Amino acid sequence: MSLVIFGYGYTSQHFVRTQGARYAPVLATVRDPARAAQLTSEDCDVVAFGETIDERIGLALDHARHLLVSAPPDESGDPVLTRFAERIAQSKIKRIVYLSTVGVYGDHGGAWIDEATPCVPSNARSRWRLAAEEAWLQLGARMNAPAHVLRLSGIYGPGRNALANLRAGTAKRIVKQGQVFNRIHVEDIGCAIAVCFDSGLAGRIWNVTDDEPAPPQDVVTGAAALLGVAPPPEIAFEEANLSPMARSFYGECKRVSNRAMRRELGVTLAYPTWREALRALHESGEGR
Repeated sequence: MSLVIFGYGYTSQHFVRTQGARYAPVLATVRDPARAAQLTSEDCDVVAFGETIDERIGLALDHARHLLVSAPPDESGDPVLTRFAERIAQSKIKRIVYLSTVGVYGDHGGAWIDEATPCVPSNARSRWRLAAEEAWLQLGARMNAPAHVLRLSGIYGPGRNALANLRAGTAKRIVKQGQVFNRIHVEDIGCAIAVCFDSGLAGRIWNVTDDEPAPPQDVVTGAAALLGVAPPPEIAFEEANLSPMARSFYGECKRVSNRAMRRELGVTLAYPTWREALRALHESGEGR
């Protein structure tokens, strides 16, 4: 087996650390050549894919059996497809996993949604994502190599969670009436990726998310209770000093169902809600 990863960020690094040995050798990309050198390890050869393109990427694609795409699109389209679509189409790759976002659904007023719900993306980033999803599904069909699109909710895990934010002094309890978000632990994303690589299922779109959409302020309050500290004061959404991107997240509200992921894809969540996850993270020393 062999695996090529475009976009070696938080999620794909965790996947390599926990499951990469099953798909070795592994080659991954980042934009900055200096960062590529820093991230290269005995588990993964990391190379540059930005303004410069390392020739090892094409060679790895020629021999790969699995492809994981975590690199985001932009106004010019999907950077991987722009430069490597034909080489991928002629490769021996058997399975493709594309990491997307539940943001493509847009706002649904807090209603429950699933994979059959129409997408009404509310910003350019989500429209680019939706176009990239379709392009990867089409390439998979052309290659007769199942392409699975995983629509991820808010990603958290070791080093990236409410406990760590409280300890760093960056946690905020922003309150917007009726606002909820789904979340997904990075370990559960890794499980979903592995199932897509290993199963015989046809390529399709899957929501990869937890069981319980919850108000963001509740998660911070729960984390504070675990640490035995007072939670930060509540801040009304209208008064919160948020970046344009953060504010855009609060402009969408939906409850994302994971029924297909559990029943059809066969993923059993290690952390079905934020409560189990924060307890486990706290026991491992997070936030202390």
